[in-house]
Amino acid sequence: MNTGSDEPGEVVVASDGAADEKQADGARDGQGLGSKAPEFIKARRALHLSWQVGVFVIGLAVVVAGIIMLPLPGPGWVVIFGGMAIWATEFVWAQLVLRWTKRKVTEAAQRALDPAVRRRNIALTSIGLVIVVALVGVYVWKFGVVMPWKIKDQ
Repeated sequence: MNTGSDEPGEVVVASDGAADEKQADGARDGQGLGSKAPEFIKARRALHLSWQVGVFVIGLAVVVAGIIMLPLPGPGWVVIFGGMAIWATEFVWAQLVLRWTKRKVTEAAQRALDPAVRRRNIALTSIGLVIVVALVGVYVWKFGVVMPWKIKDQ
């Protein structure tokens, strides 16, 4: 049962009286928050620090590439979230940001599937389409349609 809390180990009492142990998103797959580096790397401080620097640099390169792709052709947001996922393998703050983002995307998807919201979106899209068609019709009626290759020298 999801209560919206990120606290691991909470016990939630269902309405029928049954207890259901709440687990954090990261604990569901057997791993909590923290570094996902192999144990032999975590055992040596210098090696672990250089591992973290490497993960940060690679994640930063992927996030920067995603930011560059935002105005250019390419899957900018997907690449940015991929860089965040790389950071999340090592940094707790990135794991928390990804957890929050997943929760917000899930909530938005649920709201978008709500029939009332869908009807409203369809109605607003139809009204916008009628307005655009009316404006294009007024423009064509007033100025006509002139193809670029038939423009006479002025």
